[in-house]
Amino acid sequence: MRFFGTTWVRHDGGYGLRRVAVAAGSLAAAVAGCLVLRFAYQGLETARVGGFVNLLVIVTFAVCSAIAFRKTWEGFSRRSVDPAREESLRSLRMIGFIGALLAYSFRSLTEAPGEKLRRGEYEAAVARYEKRRGARTGNPAARKKPKRK
Repeated sequence: MRFFGTTWVRHDGGYGLRRVAVAAGSLAAAVAGCLVLRFAYQGLETARVGGFVNLLVIVTFAVCSAIAFRKTWEGFSRRSVDPAREESLRSLRMIGFIGALLAYSFRSLTEAPGEKLRRGEYEAAVARYEKRRGARTGNPAARKKPKRK
């Protein structure tokens, strides 16, 4: 919701254009990240570290990217029940940043990332407000006082 402000509430203020820009930007960042990883892999080949290390690097980034994609995608639809676990996965998400960027890009094609979750919370808050507001009887100072006998 970082790039959308409050435009996600009514889908106004260039909401569609922002979604396209966020999808393209995160996809471009993922491609740039892949290029950086390719240069790092070429550095490993130049250093001749061996086939095992090359395979280990590839598998590590692939697994971390898959986990980061899944956790990022799940984060768009529900809040985490265990913040400590999410904190422990922070480094794994940083290694698998390409997966997180791809999840962000794909989600931007259908909605603002996290919009469904925030919309549910927003509508529940509005309903609670309306319920509280409807229960009020007005200004207590303006009420007519009963006559004393």
